[in-house]
Amino acid sequence: MAIDDAAYLGDNVILVCRDASCTVFKLQDRTGEGMMTAYEVFPGVSLLYHDFHIDCCMSYFRPEVNMFCIDHCREGRLEWELDEGSCLYMEAGDLQMNARDHHSRMFHFPLRHYHGITVSFCLEEAAQALKGILEGFEVDLHDLSEKFCSGKRPYIMRAGASIEHIFSELYFVPETVRTVFFRIKILELLLFLSTLDVPPDCGERPYFYKTQVEKVKAIMAFITASPHRHYTLEEISEQFRFPVTSMKKCFKGVYGTSIYAYMKAYRMNVAAVQLRRSEDSITSIALQMGYDNASKFSAAFKSIIGMSPGEYRRSSG
Repeated sequence: MAIDDAAYLGDNVILVCRDASCTVFKLQDRTGEGMMTAYEVFPGVSLLYHDFHIDCCMSYFRPEVNMFCIDHCREGRLEWELDEGSCLYMEAGDLQMNARDHHSRMFHFPLRHYHGITVSFCLEEAAQALKGILEGFEVDLHDLSEKFCSGKRPYIMRAGASIEHIFSELYFVPETVRTVFFRIKILELLLFLSTLDVPPDCGERPYFYKTQVEKVKAIMAFITASPHRHYTLEEISEQFRFPVTSMKKCFKGVYGTSIYAYMKAYRMNVAAVQLRRSEDSITSIALQMGYDNASKFSAAFKSIIGMSPGEYRRSSG
């Protein structure tokens, strides 16, 4: 059974195209879509590129063979809902390893986008294919799987310089050397993981109960519905009956930033749309975003967008 079989991936995934080098799939959901491009690097070893612009999607992935999968997040965030009603988050730079035993579930993307790579191993087939492939190279895939996937939760760690080097180069591969390059990088990755010491608590990441996550998402919907309103943390805390300290921690866990930073970026992106699509004055747009001082608005806009409102409007004209 191939990892790039659409039926294997679920009813919400369709085959877009396939040629000798790769297979492209599209995941369609009412909240958006995602593209997956799969390359078979060795028998039983696949490399998948993910480009998702979606709020959430159901995964129907149920492997019928023993697997070991390595995920790298380049951009965005992934919410992983666990069986006991708690949620883990994978953020930019994180590395995740699991056996895909509990992959058939709902996944959420709090920032509405996710870009990353998955290296998947069908253990028996891949172990046979990699056996003796390089003189002096011996990595036991079953041992690696046991090392990182023995717990009930996915093993998530912040990538260091070595692992970041491996994955960063995989995002920019010249087509002429793609096949050979993929093979070298996967062998390099396996070698790195085989030498990595795993402290008992290294894979632990902060997690939040589903009830907390639902409150935080309701808070996000509430504050973004009125970008001109500048709520205090105390006002939000009282409105949602959520203690300030816990609310701040959970919001950052879900969205990767503080409530204030999230709203500042949200307002400035809404303002950027207004600057492109309307003829409203900069002062008027500043007021719509809750700023009664145009210079403060301009400073905030530049800190997020990288140029002043006037420069942005002229560049978009």
